[in-house]
Amino acid sequence: MDQPFVIKAQNISKRVTLADETLEILSGIDLEIKKGDSLAIVGRSGSGKTTLLGLLAGLDTASDGAIYILDRDLSNMDEEERASLRAKHVGFIFQSFQLLSSLTALENVMLPLELRGDSHAKQEAEQFLERVGLGDRMAHFPHQLSGGEQQRVAIARAFACKPSILFADEPTGNLDTATGQNIIELLFELNRTEQTTLIMVTHDESLAAKCHSTLRLESGRVSI
Repeated sequence: MDQPFVIKAQNISKRVTLADETLEILSGIDLEIKKGDSLAIVGRSGSGKTTLLGLLAGLDTASDGAIYILDRDLSNMDEEERASLRAKHVGFIFQSFQLLSSLTALENVMLPLELRGDSHAKQEAEQFLERVGLGDRMAHFPHQLSGGEQQRVAIARAFACKPSILFADEPTGNLDTATGQNIIELLFELNRTEQTTLIMVTHDESLAAKCHSTLRLESGRVSI
């Protein structure tokens, strides 16, 4: 039996007004992605990749069209409702890592679990740090970790929350080639084992090729 669509976007457009000019960032975007699939959003700088990622994640609202996450129409939800949906079902990995410098690796992974009231936050965090190979670095602060290790903490934090959907914005952009390759393998391993739907923005064609499907943008439109 076919898996239901986790995300469905219909005729998405995004416009912003600057002074007396209206700038069209995205136009007429359609996509569908099923549970456990992976999608790469690719294109040149300024093509609208990160804007589309933000719309799909409910971080921003479309000017036209409809986006459904787990059968819920984002256009019919206010920011509080979208935030609640993200907290329950969505994870994020950014190239800037976005770890809290005053917290250890373990505490960074525990924090979102504690915020949602998980009574086993410490055990869950330890388990995922072990899975990303940082079992001996849990007490270290971000400044004591390499870039690759910090990204592993960010990945552990994202997957520990067991999101239905994981959004990644250039997850290997700040890493050297060898470290980036390790991060890629880890992402796809967890995508398979946890059946987490993975949607990523990347400029790396070899990374995009590992995904089930690719959406290529050019000047805000889907390029065939």
